[in-house]
Amino acid sequence: MTRAIQRVGILTGGGDCPGLNAVIRAVTKSLVHHGQCAVLGIQDGFEGLMAETPLVQPLDWERVSGILHTGGTMLGTSNSANPLRDAATLARVARNVRALALDVVVAIGGDGTMSLAHGVSQATGIHCVGVPKTIDNDIAHCERSFGFDTAVTTATEAIRRVESTASSHHRVMIVETMGRHSGWLALESGLAGAADVILLPEIDYDVQAVAVHCRAREARQRYTIICIGEGAKARGGALTVREHVAGSPDPVRLGGVGHVLRLQLQPLLSSEVRTTVLGHVQRGGDPTPFDRVLATRFGHHAAELVLARRFGEMVTFSGARITSVPIARVANVQRVVTPDHELVTMARDIGVCLGDAPA
Repeated sequence: MTRAIQRVGILTGGGDCPGLNAVIRAVTKSLVHHGQCAVLGIQDGFEGLMAETPLVQPLDWERVSGILHTGGTMLGTSNSANPLRDAATLARVARNVRALALDVVVAIGGDGTMSLAHGVSQATGIHCVGVPKTIDNDIAHCERSFGFDTAVTTATEAIRRVESTASSHHRVMIVETMGRHSGWLALESGLAGAADVILLPEIDYDVQAVAVHCRAREARQRYTIICIGEGAKARGGALTVREHVAGSPDPVRLGGVGHVLRLQLQPLLSSEVRTTVLGHVQRGGDPTPFDRVLATRFGHHAAELVLARRFGEMVTFSGARITSVPIARVANVQRVVTPDHELVTMARDIGVCLGDAPA
């Protein structure tokens, strides 16, 4: 007879994201209600399991009440912890999981966290269940991850606010969003904010093509709004790297392409060109109602996977349904914008310049 699940760990990895607390709440309450499980919150992501003494806090019904609407994560997180960095670290993680008597670890995070969870599970036999989290919406086999709607809402509002300055001063205003390798955030916020030019990491832009579009608007509306993802680059150019973080599973930090584009465009235009980098404001603050509900659905389904002993799976959203896929299919894979995606086709049809051809 299979032993019932008794002790479950929860960790949040990678960058903070609106909706993390909603997932923690839903996982904990669902497990307490249905499984009578003991739930432990692992602090600071995988760092909590990499410490000599594991960093944990008990979670119960009262502890996770009142956090649904709050941003960030009550458990803390880290986007530099790498449990796979060496054999000694892996052994310490395995020892800590055994010491805590955890039957399974629920890992909430993006593609990096899913890749680490899969790697740890393969190397140590630790059971994991994944919950996708990212404002970039770039997790493979997941059409919508929680946090994305909040980030789109924040970026859209910023674009609309910038437009009032652009129209008043007859400027070209560049708004840089997050999105290293996937342009979903720039694409959807750009469309929602009525940007005139949207530049994505998946489509290298031609500076001349962008300039042609801006000059046409100089003669008509007298201002232009450009939304650019941080991973975008000019045709034949390179990514704009802000810094390298040694020892991190993802050491390259991008940022500043909006300033690069400003320098490229200014000599080609009569209008003044300005850049606004939204940065971390996009992933801060309280989650939208949509993200609160989606995160709760994800957390509830993760608890169901745990109780059914369906380890090695990640909750996902596909065809408007909450389901799951093997974490192995998600690890080290990213969901990107394809050139034939309906939003890309629509953008072209309504006159948005994507930078790859003269408008």
